[in-house]
Amino acid sequence: MKQAVEHLRAADPKLAAWIEQVGPCQIAFHPPEFSTLARSIVFQQLSGKAAATIYGRLEQAVGPGGVRPESILSIEPEQMRPLGLSGQKAKYLRSLAEKTVDGTINFAQLPSMPDEEVIAHLTSAKGVGVWTAQMFLMFALQRPDVLPLGDLGIRNAMQRLYRLRTPPLPERMTKIARPWRPYATYACWYLWRGLDGAANL
Repeated sequence: MKQAVEHLRAADPKLAAWIEQVGPCQIAFHPPEFSTLARSIVFQQLSGKAAATIYGRLEQAVGPGGVRPESILSIEPEQMRPLGLSGQKAKYLRSLAEKTVDGTINFAQLPSMPDEEVIAHLTSAKGVGVWTAQMFLMFALQRPDVLPLGDLGIRNAMQRLYRLRTPPLPERMTKIARPWRPYATYACWYLWRGLDGAANL
């Protein structure tokens, strides 16, 4: 992590100023397993606080064994609605659980797979899009060089940091991020943190 931050400081003066204001890199990683991806599905399009409350209810509902494929399949979608989960998200969780149980998705194999293969593997489940798979790459598999081009927060942070007239499109984002390689994941973390108010440029 130290090597990554030193690289970013040297490679991008504008980002270096943001890094200085945000402070030490403190990425919180999660285990690369079913429960982490299920948590991502629950968190989609919700505020962090609301999503955390719903996920906590789900953990209580499935019992002491935790959020596992088998425990998700033991609950009917209708039973998930009172927890705060939409019918669609309940179906997504069941789809992920079914594909994990039948071996279509194999979490044990993911650490040895290249980034693009991981994305293709995970997006075979309903409700797991490219962005969700990229978040899994970054914060579960700890891949150092992921650039989520579809992330609105990254686009807005780039617009602010580089004083662009509009949020950049993927081609411009890729060009901006070129100096960050091979540590785009860490640069993105700083962009998110800076956008949250930890940097005032």
